[in-house]
Amino acid sequence: MSLKVASVDVGSYSCRLSVADFSPSFNLIYEEGNITSLASGLKDGGYLLEDRIEETLKVIKGYISKAKDLGADRILLVGTEALRKAKNAQEFLGKVKEETGYELRVITPEEEGNFAFLAVAFSLKPQGKFCLIDQGGGSTEFVCGEGFEVEYLKSLPVGIVNLTEEFIKSDPPTNYELESLKNFLDEMIKEVVQPCDVLVGLGGTITTISAIKHGVFPYEGERVHGTKITLDDVMFWLETLSGMKTEERIRVFPHIEPKRAKVIIPGLMIFYRAMMLFNKRELTVSDWGIKEGVLISEYLKRECF
Repeated sequence: MSLKVASVDVGSYSCRLSVADFSPSFNLIYEEGNITSLASGLKDGGYLLEDRIEETLKVIKGYISKAKDLGADRILLVGTEALRKAKNAQEFLGKVKEETGYELRVITPEEEGNFAFLAVAFSLKPQGKFCLIDQGGGSTEFVCGEGFEVEYLKSLPVGIVNLTEEFIKSDPPTNYELESLKNFLDEMIKEVVQPCDVLVGLGGTITTISAIKHGVFPYEGERVHGTKITLDDVMFWLETLSGMKTEERIRVFPHIEPKRAKVIIPGLMIFYRAMMLFNKRELTVSDWGIKEGVLISEYLKRECF
């Protein structure tokens, strides 16, 4: 008998859907993502903005409808950093419950890191000890371990939305802004460096860069998942894109979603500094993250009984 489960990851920057069929084995059958910028403006007043709430809610409703159309037996909704921080998060969660009938569960940074780790361990099976960098809109998780065992997990409250609002005031960014961002990140990342055999990168920034490097357009997650990005690649794209205005990035590189073009520089800076401080010249790119991890967690529970 077929069992289909859907997960919706309501992130600080993007909102994503995955649907998997658990029979006879784990098989992803549908994925979709939209940038809703839920955390935009959150840093200034501590509140989710009304237009961001409405857009995110509209996307969630669309995902639930799609999941039902695909025959999902269960739909799981999880939220991350923006909903951990916002003063009006409960109001938003109540609205989701009221208008969809589904509960949106705000997960802890530890759960977030564990779900991402599970997705990478299950799908890419890195050899030896690996560390993943799950770079999001409002936070970045550093999770290290071997096999399915997490040995170290640290969530840093920095992501592409809050870093852009804090450091990038010019278009294109000035050298001073880039240097300030670099110095700030170095202080944070040096505290989380762990010895590892393999470095893995997650998030829209690094999957976008991989798509450009490997000529994947329009975007197809399965063609990006497991690809390699070198330190030279990251440095080249950081220099290239930070030398362009936002509109030029969109025009020259259609791989970059228009809403992502504004925030991609801090994302690249996170990976650049992490690779330098972890002393790695290459990282493996994962298209799978939290939403797949939620599904795999459910699948493995089922397999155990």
